[in-house]
Amino acid sequence: MFRRREPVPFAFLAEADRFRSNVAPPPSERSSAGQIAGRWLLGLTIVAALVGSLVIGMPALSLDHSAQSKQSQASQGR
Repeated sequence: MFRRREPVPFAFLAEADRFRSNVAPPPSERSSAGQIAGRWLLGLTIVAALVGSLVIGMPALSLDHSAQSKQSQASQGR
C-alpha cells in the first residue's frame, strides 16, 4: 500500500493544541440595566405568547362530548 513519508503533513497543526498565548483577551463588557431589562421583557413576552397560545388552543384540542351525544341521538331517530 501507499505509505506517507512524513508522519503528519502539517506538523504545526498537531502542535497547535499545546500552544498557549500570554496575551489575555479583553474583559467582557458588563450589560447595562436597559439591556438586562430588555432581555427580561423579551423572555417574558415569549413565555406569555406560548402560554396564551396554549390557553386559546386548549378548547380546540379538547373533545366535545355533547356533539357526540347529539349525533348518536340523531342517528337513533332514523
